[in-house]
Amino acid sequence: MDVTDIIHPDNKLMAERAIMAVGLDLGAVDFLTSDITQSYRDTGGAICEINAGPGLRMHISPSEGKPRDVGGKVMEMLFPPGSQSRIPIAALTGTNGKTTCSRMLAHILKMAGHVVGQTSTDAVYIDGNVTVKGDMTGPVSAKMVLRDPTVDIAVLETARGGIVRSGLGYMYCDVGAVLNVTSDHLGLGGVDTVDELASVKRVVVEVARDTAVLNADNEHTLKMASYTTATHLMYVTRNPHHELVREHIRLGKRAIVLEEGLNGDQIVIYDNGTQIPLIWTHLIPATIEGKALHNVENAMFAAAMAYALGKTLDQIRNGLRTFDNTFFQSPGRMNVFDEHGFRVILDYGHNEAAVGAMVDLVERLKPRGKRIVCVTCPGDRRNEDVTAIAQKVAGKFDLYICHRDDNLRGRGPTEIPDLMREALRGFGVPDDQIMIVPEELAALDTALALARREDLVLVFCDAITACWKKIIYFKPDGVAQAEEAAARPLQIAFDVPEGFRLVTDERGVMIAPVE
Repeated sequence: MDVTDIIHPDNKLMAERAIMAVGLDLGAVDFLTSDITQSYRDTGGAICEINAGPGLRMHISPSEGKPRDVGGKVMEMLFPPGSQSRIPIAALTGTNGKTTCSRMLAHILKMAGHVVGQTSTDAVYIDGNVTVKGDMTGPVSAKMVLRDPTVDIAVLETARGGIVRSGLGYMYCDVGAVLNVTSDHLGLGGVDTVDELASVKRVVVEVARDTAVLNADNEHTLKMASYTTATHLMYVTRNPHHELVREHIRLGKRAIVLEEGLNGDQIVIYDNGTQIPLIWTHLIPATIEGKALHNVENAMFAAAMAYALGKTLDQIRNGLRTFDNTFFQSPGRMNVFDEHGFRVILDYGHNEAAVGAMVDLVERLKPRGKRIVCVTCPGDRRNEDVTAIAQKVAGKFDLYICHRDDNLRGRGPTEIPDLMREALRGFGVPDDQIMIVPEELAALDTALALARREDLVLVFCDAITACWKKIIYFKPDGVAQAEEAAARPLQIAFDVPEGFRLVTDERGVMIAPVE
């Protein structure tokens, strides 16, 4: 019997207080009384049970009394009208930079106090802890995150393969971003051209509701603006003179721009006609003092997405300043090891654009010694992709060690190294600068053994963990140790007046008379 309309107010209050006393939001009180319409103060009575999992059926369809929408009341309590009832989703895709950018964004959100669910090419992470290893950029991994009861915000790296095979795994996202679209994985899954690849990746911003974040410096991503129905359109550009972005800013719309200042390059947010300086790039550890421009761009996208999610400027700065490119925080993405007297950079770069970004970094670092590269290409890529990678490295190094991935992906044991050597020869690299060491770890061993003080070794690899262990446990033979390499005189491009010299102290750099 439903007695909601006739229960005495004292009995109702007694039941509510009993439920709150044991710490429940929802409960049922079994109360023994001679007359429910009279106050227990007059008739007496007693509680015989407080049930944490009450049955609702007898109120929804009682034998006697008025039916009640108890379930609706419960939902209104859990999710008051107008409140956020879904996990906010930030989804991103692109040819290069997805994993690093998703890690950056997840770190910003974690430092802001969120329990972040993140998918990436190496694992599903819940609050920074690995739950499932593997390539987790498809719809199944997205559902893992969205079903986790502890997660309060999701960062979903979304790759081409998952979209083509099974879709996204979510109906819409709050913030969607496309970092770039360049040649990669062409000829696989029915995607044969860069335009077709762009149309696949465009799905992420097509389902964005609040903000679509697009790379204004990439022709293919720029074309996606007209396909999104998101409330806000936010451009990211490294070109402060980009005419389309400048006009976008004049209209009071959102953009994030890399601008040059006296102290270097600075990331600047534009919104509603306001210029908001965010952070100097040299203060972001993952950019190697601002020299790694591809990670500067990744940081810009992470900042743009965090801003769109409502994070404060201090929260974004704090996240960027505490995220670096160590193997611990970003395995396989521009990991640097300097403790052998020479520098080793390990990267998972496996396409033309990714390799080109790392070669540009080497140019900016200006190593004093020889430049050695271990170069490869995944076996399931086209021959022209091997040639494109060779073109990016050709002429930039003193020694080229060609190898293959452990997973041959349909190729012969030395087919990829042989193709790479022929391509390098075609771009003018002398034979005496090219070596073929087919196995990946053996190629890395060779490079480390040949390196000397102040050299730079760039390693493109597939077995990330095994290669990193090989690097950190390598024992140099006759090579100066790290402390010797660190004891270098100050050298900067500055014309020192005659009779003066460059010195440094706790105040900074200055010129002083020669004593």
